[in-house]
Amino acid sequence: MNVVDAVQKRTSIRQFTSQEVPERDLRELLSNASYAPSGGNVQPWRIYVVHGESMVRFKDFLSTQPPLDAPEYEIYPPGLIEPYRTNRFTVGEQMYATLGIEREDKKGRLTQMMRNADFFGAPAAIFCYLDRQMGPPQWSDCGMFLQTFMLLATENGLATCAQEYWSVRHKAVSAFVGAPDNEILFCGVAVGYADTEAPVNTLRSERMPVEEWVTFL
Repeated sequence: MNVVDAVQKRTSIRQFTSQEVPERDLRELLSNASYAPSGGNVQPWRIYVVHGESMVRFKDFLSTQPPLDAPEYEIYPPGLIEPYRTNRFTVGEQMYATLGIEREDKKGRLTQMMRNADFFGAPAAIFCYLDRQMGPPQWSDCGMFLQTFMLLATENGLATCAQEYWSVRHKAVSAFVGAPDNEILFCGVAVGYADTEAPVNTLRSERMPVEEWVTFL
């Protein structure tokens, strides 16, 4: 699989099989992903992995914790303007359509949103943290690390779903993984094998034409 194939095949999977991902595979993916670029070679990412028995313990622990926390950063800017607002709205409507959940079905939408807490059935996940002293350039570096990780997973037949949902469960996650106070949780990434029969996994989010966001001078 070449890079273009991996980029175009990668998508956010929201229903996984129960097939386990060996620890050695996760370790190799993370090691290779660490070659992602970072300004000054700072390598600001700090990663915590849950899988197998620790995944079972994490879910048990999560069930005893408060349902939601106030996020430590704004997931989306307040008053999101166009075309970004429409892009976000459209992919949400498309996802719920694949599940047969109507716009008026608030309970159904909440139930689906809460499936984030189960990693959509994925048997493994990583949590990405940064030291609180880091600024926007280092957050960007973490984005490049995560993209590299997800593309490598795609190359190896694995599926992923990046989850900023965990920013509203940061207290529980940090308590479980033992993250120090100087680290802030950016996101989680569910890792496993895609359920190819699940309708929700047919979703391919649209991309704006190049002409709408590129200026050639």
